Amino acid sequence: MKLLGKRQRVRMLVNGQRNAQRMENEGDTYDFWPVVKLFNPCGAGTWLLTELDPDDPDIAFGLCDLGMGCPELGSVRLSELESIKLMGGALGIERDIHFKAKKSLRAYAVEARQHEVIKA
Repeated sequence: MKLLGKRQRVRMLVNGQRNAQRMENEGDTYDFWPVVKLFNPCGAGTWLLTELDPDDPDIAFGLCDLGMGCPELGSVRLSELESIKLMGGALGIERDIHFKAKKSLRAYAVEARQHEVIKA
């Protein structure tokens, strides 16, 4: 399975362009709701992603949790996530096809810092 569907990729690129433009003009960013949730099906690792870098669409921004008790806002390279092989290569990082965001990325980040894990 591809980590991003076509609609998700387009929406995340639009979000990335809007934030790049806003940072140029106002220095602040929009607090988008996550577009996609990726996860490690074998254990720790969750990513709630909101946007793609318009200059390098392989770089996504969101809330990243590697399962070490310190989720953080940051960037991740999608090609690196796609290259992860689990269970002898039988599995990889997956997209949660049932995920529907219920709040903004910052709200998820505040909650994740309190609980030391992403709850989504």
